[in-house]
Amino acid sequence: MGSSELPPVIVDGQNLSIEALVDVARRFRRVVLSHKAAERMRASRAVLLEKVLKAGLRCYGVTTGFGPLGKVPIGPDEALKLQENVILSHSCAIGEPLPTDVVRATLLLRANALARGRSGVRPELVERLLELLNKRVHPIIPSRGSVGASGDLALLAHMALVVLGRPEGRAELDGAILRADEALERAGLKPLDPPIDHKEGLALINGTSAMTAITALAIYDAEGLAKVADICLAMTLEAIGGFTEAFDIEYLRQRQAFPLSNGQEACAENVLRLVEGSKLVNDPSVRRAHDPYSVRCAPQVHGAVREGLAFSRRVVEAELNSVDDNPLFFEDEPFCRSGGNFHGQPVALAADVLSISMAMLGNISERRVALLLTRELNELLPAFLVHPSARPGLNSGLMIPQYVAASLASENKVLAHPASVDSIPTSANFEDFVSMGLTAALKAREVVGNALSILAIELLCAFQALSLRGPERAGKGTRAAYEVAEAHGLEVVARDRPLSDQIELASELIRSGELLRAVEEAVGRLR
Repeated sequence: MGSSELPPVIVDGQNLSIEALVDVARRFRRVVLSHKAAERMRASRAVLLEKVLKAGLRCYGVTTGFGPLGKVPIGPDEALKLQENVILSHSCAIGEPLPTDVVRATLLLRANALARGRSGVRPELVERLLELLNKRVHPIIPSRGSVGASGDLALLAHMALVVLGRPEGRAELDGAILRADEALERAGLKPLDPPIDHKEGLALINGTSAMTAITALAIYDAEGLAKVADICLAMTLEAIGGFTEAFDIEYLRQRQAFPLSNGQEACAENVLRLVEGSKLVNDPSVRRAHDPYSVRCAPQVHGAVREGLAFSRRVVEAELNSVDDNPLFFEDEPFCRSGGNFHGQPVALAADVLSISMAMLGNISERRVALLLTRELNELLPAFLVHPSARPGLNSGLMIPQYVAASLASENKVLAHPASVDSIPTSANFEDFVSMGLTAALKAREVVGNALSILAIELLCAFQALSLRGPERAGKGTRAAYEVAEAHGLEVVARDRPLSDQIELASELIRSGELLRAVEEAVGRLR
């Protein structure tokens, strides 16, 4: 079902899922603010206007400056200028712009957090964020400059420039990069009146929306790759004539180390379904008693990966529907509450667990690539998968794709070093412990991308190996994987040739979801 056929996502601050986020970010699904959320927002705004400001009470970031300048009082005649200035002064991020899907997810998450109705902002402000999404006005947001507390200040300030229609801001509309005021005019959006109001500058930038957007999208992609890894594993199992006993469900149930995901059983069940009917597994001609760890222990490793992903999803999906702003307003209280909900530590930890999990998945996939290329270990395949019609030595076969996989696996080991254990003081040591959540999220996105490429190389090698062993003898699911790869242009390497295009073809087959769709059509939905 296309995005135009789906009902709009109702933004209410309470029910946003990662799947709905992906629909909005990548499939341009429309968004609508819920009426109840608008009512909650009006109620919290009434507390700010009627109980706090009219009473002349002190409220951080509304009647004071920011950070260590919070001791400086700000009078009513300067209150709106304060909100404008916090956006202008914080718009100093650098680096390559965030991709469009991340920008769209960031806009949605900022809107959803404010829709919880604790931030004291106008419903019209959230409506503007949603209008940017529906009209595909995408702020240009540089990707570097956040320490993850107070949220993603510098990045979100660039988003806020576009919300305000400031000429200093930039936005993409229909492929053109425009000044923010020009982009809004071309999209038919009039400036808000006033452009910014009490608390709204702070509310737009004081949250974890960018790091959470990146991490949520990466989790979604990683969960798909966990299934793809099982497909590649099953193909490799057949290619080496491997033993299915390591995937025995009753055996695996004797270990209860996967409470969030039941991950090792999920992997084993997938593999057994994929090789159902196979005449290639349990080959009686192999002399080894059992398979190397990269195959035999794959349920435990792929299971641990799933456990990490389940943890990260649980944290991030909760953050999608959280108030990550400060200060907050409650209907029955004539004051504001100030705390640290903007701090990105939970998301930073989730992103680091995601990086570690996907680095493991890439590591074991690379080891299976090496297994497929090493005749002394697999016993059934020619060295480096050199085609029988070609002369080994004169032809190197698939020797060098393993180098590429090893390079990416080693790069992931560096990127998997946790950012969340780091901290560096900011704001004159007043903000003295930060999360580095954006760094963790950006690393996680890169690790997931590298893992995809490693799996593409395993797919390429397993495809070559199965072509030599007889794909017609493969199981129902692995045969479907082989056939869809062949239909999309993956070729048996009969003589040495450049292979970058084949790796990219395999990568796109995974990235597009075509491989997984074809396999699930054959064997049903994988776990």
